[in-house]
Amino acid sequence: MPSIKAMPQSFLGKFLAGFTIAMLMIPAAFAGDEDQQTYCKFVTQQAAAQRDLLLTPNALAGATQPNTGLPMQLVWGVSGSLSNVMKAGLTMDAARKNCEVYNATASAQQAIQYALPSLEKRALQHRLELIQKASASLESLLATTTKMLDAQNITRPMAFALQTTKIKLEADRADTQSKIAAIYLPELSDRPVKELVAEKQSSEVNERQVQAKLIRQNDWDVALSVGAHQQINPLIGNQGAYGEVTVSYNLASRAINKHLDQAALAYDDWKKVQEGDVIRNAEVLKQQVVNGISVQDSRLTALQEEQKQIESNLQLLGTGETTAALDFRNQLTTAQLLLEIEIGDASFRLDRLKEFLGTNF
Repeated sequence: MPSIKAMPQSFLGKFLAGFTIAMLMIPAAFAGDEDQQTYCKFVTQQAAAQRDLLLTPNALAGATQPNTGLPMQLVWGVSGSLSNVMKAGLTMDAARKNCEVYNATASAQQAIQYALPSLEKRALQHRLELIQKASASLESLLATTTKMLDAQNITRPMAFALQTTKIKLEADRADTQSKIAAIYLPELSDRPVKELVAEKQSSEVNERQVQAKLIRQNDWDVALSVGAHQQINPLIGNQGAYGEVTVSYNLASRAINKHLDQAALAYDDWKKVQEGDVIRNAEVLKQQVVNGISVQDSRLTALQEEQKQIESNLQLLGTGETTAALDFRNQLTTAQLLLEIEIGDASFRLDRLKEFLGTNF
């Protein structure tokens, strides 16, 4: 009788375990993240070991002295627990939920960690385009100036001022390229941060629910023990079978469940303020983006004011062809080229930050 009952339970446990492992491997395979796959394998194997321990009946052997005055007897058999069978399935479920929490947390944390570097890299790449455009304009101006120098219409110091601007542009280009090369960016999810954080929170809720069920499973139990007994002294061939069913209930289960509910609420409050958690980090990132928008907005306003002054000076200069006028026009033009880079950079950063804030929060 016990062996017939144990076999379906073991088969069911193995089937559930195999199905759970398969479900674990599917999202991990799509994620393609070695760290997440390795962690899921770790927690799954630990849970599988605990599941096998819970599903396997315990073998019993020992000697007993009945209190009815009968001779000492040797007893042997197996015992199983319905609560353990229930815990086995919940243990594998808890492992799957744990894996989901880890994957969701890792994805959200990665998106938050590399959000600003990603924006910075895009801004630097755009700055390279602005530098290239300014360099092309400067080359055209240098070609015109060189012709005027050959015709002795301008002096060499005037032409050298343009060369100085070219040196500044090349230095800016090299510095920008170095900054781009120093930024490491893994493959990031294209989902908004708010969705990743919400998924992480939902996964944690599901995990806590399974953990609570696992703990509550200790509130009751139905244990079955079956086997045989043999009289020891005097040793006679009077073997017999025995069976025992025990039903237990923890009288503190109501208080325990109340504490578990309070612990769930306390956990939510803790995660909202925990330094290093993605919920807290997302709020920090949002504040950083808001501050960045304020900084770039002020920067753009100041640069645009400078641009207006340069344009005003160019209009006042008119079409003067004197050497002093040509020299001043070159100075204004080169300053305008450098200023356009900064304005374009500030404008691009401001737009990307606003776009990021609107999409992710």
